[in-house]
Amino acid sequence: MIYHVVVGDMAAQPLLEAIGTEPSMEGEVLVLRDILHVGPIKKAQGQSFSQLRTEFWKEVINDEKQEIEVNDLEHLLEVTTKLNNNPDDVVWLWMAPWPADVCAYYWMLNYMSKHLDRFYVLNLGGLPFLDGEGKVYYPKNISEILPKELIKARRLARPVTPAELEVDGEEWLNMIAENAGMRLLEGGKKLYTRDESYFDEKLISFCSHQFQKAHRIVNQAIGKLNVPTGDVYLGWRIRKLVQNETLVTDGDINKSLRDFSVKLPGGTATEEVAAEPTETQEA
Repeated sequence: MIYHVVVGDMAAQPLLEAIGTEPSMEGEVLVLRDILHVGPIKKAQGQSFSQLRTEFWKEVINDEKQEIEVNDLEHLLEVTTKLNNNPDDVVWLWMAPWPADVCAYYWMLNYMSKHLDRFYVLNLGGLPFLDGEGKVYYPKNISEILPKELIKARRLARPVTPAELEVDGEEWLNMIAENAGMRLLEGGKKLYTRDESYFDEKLISFCSHQFQKAHRIVNQAIGKLNVPTGDVYLGWRIRKLVQNETLVTDGDINKSLRDFSVKLPGGTATEEVAAEPTETQEA
């Protein structure tokens, strides 16, 4: 049995299609839904890691009607139990050059250390793939890769070596000790940290003295500046900017990003009319 691990539902879709057409890839897909490159990772005394992450995302999502439970760790531990009971089972982590994927690698490494020879990583960073028109491109997320290209990429699967464990095994513990608000990708597997407000200035740069819908500001930041996180997290930052009076709001910030507008202090109260940008992924 192969347990394929990916970060996010969008990344899982092409992988599921690939597995369905390639017998050598047959197995189960474990989707990690927590985006580990944002938010706290150092738990308090008596607090579980899943509780810490659940509380963080509850604050970020800010929707009492939505049930939020982060249980990636529990699912991973179920897989390690299966590895203990079935010596032929292996784990494949599909790692794109995206901070959430690289954080998942470091996070998983200590849990997989007892099964190192059965913990395979497919590092897709810096590798060329073909798009639907046959043109070469370099994807940043597995969701961008065609299923047939993922089938080819299966040949890249290789077990993590003891040398890699020795070098990389301390990385997650170091990140816990620092407990920064964001962990961003510099290149390869190298991460750097920033405060949770790191992208606030970029969000502010798209604001004016006229009201604009909050979701428009967030989508511009993601689309034009290639901010490596989704609208949920940036929406949380918009709300923080309103709460600390850096931005002025028209509407209820506790509702969706489409339900309230923001602007810089001063200026007119006329809403700016502009074409709606393309929707972005939630994360």
